[in-house]
Amino acid sequence: MLWLCAPLCVAAADWPQFLGPTRNGIYTGAPLLEHWDANGPKIVWQKKIGAGFSSPVVSNGRLIIFQRTGLEEIVECLNPTNGKTIWKHAYPAKFKDPIHFNDGPRSTPAISDGRVYSFGVDGVLLCLDLETGAKVWSADVRADFKAERPWFGMICSPLIEGNSLLLNVGSTNKMGIAAFNKKTGEILWKSTSDKCSASSPVCATIHDRRYALFLTRDRLVGLNPADGRIQFQFPWMSHDYGAVIAASPVVVDDTIFLSALYSMGSALLRVKADGAGLEELWHTHQLSSHYQTGICKDGFLYAPDGHQEEGPSLCCIELATGKVQWKNGEYGEANLLLANDDLLLLTHQGELFFAPASPKEFKVKAQAQILPFLVRAYPALSDGYLFGRSTDKLVCVDLRK
Repeated sequence: MLWLCAPLCVAAADWPQFLGPTRNGIYTGAPLLEHWDANGPKIVWQKKIGAGFSSPVVSNGRLIIFQRTGLEEIVECLNPTNGKTIWKHAYPAKFKDPIHFNDGPRSTPAISDGRVYSFGVDGVLLCLDLETGAKVWSADVRADFKAERPWFGMICSPLIEGNSLLLNVGSTNKMGIAAFNKKTGEILWKSTSDKCSASSPVCATIHDRRYALFLTRDRLVGLNPADGRIQFQFPWMSHDYGAVIAASPVVVDDTIFLSALYSMGSALLRVKADGAGLEELWHTHQLSSHYQTGICKDGFLYAPDGHQEEGPSLCCIELATGKVQWKNGEYGEANLLLANDDLLLLTHQGELFFAPASPKEFKVKAQAQILPFLVRAYPALSDGYLFGRSTDKLVCVDLRK
């Protein structure tokens, strides 16, 4: 039996971190609408925002959006019911996207125990008070720890585990992965000299042992989150120039699913019961996810397959075997969430689709245009309200049943 991110205690309505309360894209809150008319679901409010691919997060009646305007990165706190600003915290930002795509932050903040934790595209790690926006502590991982910034910027979304903040720092100076005291910013432990990838870590309990799972530039690393000691590792890298390893590991019972583009494909690993490492169960090139993390339900995994600029397909595979159940190329690149028995698909074009999570087919029950192009960030789903962002717009949609 496994528990994902169990120490992060949150209200059922909260969506306080990347991929939600259990870090797996699964919503368990109030029932949602299953159908709507031609006008689509109700847009409660919408707001122009700055650049970035950071996802919104919601906790304790506060909505956090991380963005960039001009030469500043901005952590902004909003009232989720009306979109009005409660506070802002801004600091200088110098990053320039080398392909002139988007200069804003990529990492999604985390909210825990009345604090907000953000990680900027240039490596500024920041802790703010949730109520006031006052700075509690900060660190500059590039200046302080000589971390190498990838060409696409820092992307790892902070993971809160008990009293620790876990981060893929990417320093080759024995601080590839680190744990910070979430209250003070003190370094609790550091491990590896691995460069960072674009993937964000997850925590899980497998065979009664707690693991922090990180995909670095070269491998999967399973660590003891209490002290940073490596428990197992598995090579997971690409030799392609400009390769982006972005999807997070997906943990189901005692298995770990990995997927990436750039000649990598997908693999399913089993954690051995005696703690003696990993066993590879299968490896396939039938599914290769570019940015999105897959979602598993009832033994079947759903994820986009293919490069986001080259006609990707939504794919369903049987997790135990890797066998493809279906592929559907109608919807392009999209982010997936699971709500009870249904998939919510938010495409790069800003269309929201609602369909049963079925290994037989992807059959849409409802759809609506809720945002303009381009939508790269995962939405947040809190108490029946969906918060989604495009590159310059934030919207709140009422999906309550």
